[in-house]
Amino acid sequence: MKLQVNGEPEELENGITLSAFLLSKGIDPQTVVVERNADIPDRSTWDTLTLTDGDVLEIVRFMGGGQA
Repeated sequence: MKLQVNGEPEELENGITLSAFLLSKGIDPQTVVVERNADIPDRSTWDTLTLTDGDVLEIVRFMGGGQA
């Protein structure tokens, strides 16, 4: 199946969940917010939320920082 992830095309196996996708990319799900098709799914659903062909994902990683 084909997705768009942060503006880039991505091909994935069918039936992968959002959590499994993030882990396959080496992304700690606790450090990101994900928008799927202009909606922000509740984090509690990520283990069962199956991605589908044509989904558009935006993944935003939390960054620490501040003034030194």
